[in-house]
Amino acid sequence: MRLDDLVSAIQAAHASQTQLRIRGAGSKDFYGGMLAGEVLDVAGYRGILAYEPTELYVTAKCGTPLAELEAVLAEKGQMLAFEPPQFFGASVGSAGATVGGCVAAGLAGPRRQQAGAVRDFVLGVKLIDGTGQVLDFGGQVMKNVAGYDVSRLLAGSLGTLGLLAEVTLKVLPKPLAEQTLVFAMSEVEAIARLNEWGGQPLPISASFWHDGQLWLRLAGARAAVAAACSKLGGESDDAGNNGWCCGQRPKTLDFNA
Repeated sequence: MRLDDLVSAIQAAHASQTQLRIRGAGSKDFYGGMLAGEVLDVAGYRGILAYEPTELYVTAKCGTPLAELEAVLAEKGQMLAFEPPQFFGASVGSAGATVGGCVAAGLAGPRRQQAGAVRDFVLGVKLIDGTGQVLDFGGQVMKNVAGYDVSRLLAGSLGTLGLLAEVTLKVLPKPLAEQTLVFAMSEVEAIARLNEWGGQPLPISASFWHDGQLWLRLAGARAAVAAACSKLGGESDDAGNNGWCCGQRPKTLDFNA
């Protein structure tokens, strides 16, 4: 699929006043308002257009599977800091979530309290508006906007402002060390402890509570993680849950949202 194919489809819909529903993998069909309109499938418009590990940015087409992008970043020891959810399922298939859907939904994972939201990492976008006009916003560096930052506005817009054809995202190096600790405590106590720990210089990258247990993920320099583990106590989670993803745990306490 080419960019011109998407432009032509939107222009034709505009001419006939046909409502369109943008769809990548359909992994977030449950999210947002009612689904209506003719499906515009963008899954075929996929691929990484540019990736500069030394400059910490990547540009990808909207239909690029999120798992594919994260695998490319992992080869260079980098990651999407906001931990976008995958929402894998039988109805979604092996492709899972797409890059365009990730930004359009604006959903971040448990690392948000430390790293920030999706919009904080959107550097630039190529947008196709409702008339089929191709618009470019932002660029490939953080300080690239004079005036209103439209690129960040589009994060979480759910396709209502146009089709996010291409997206440039800031990436970050993976932490050198990660460790998950488990504490037995009530929900009320967990919230109190998280607020207390949030005001201290601890390398906390994520937290969630469920059924009387609090999981706390530490990430950063090895010495900092080791010192925090020694200070906080708790039990080490040996189940390999350091690579958390939204949907894997039932309840997240985002105390800095």
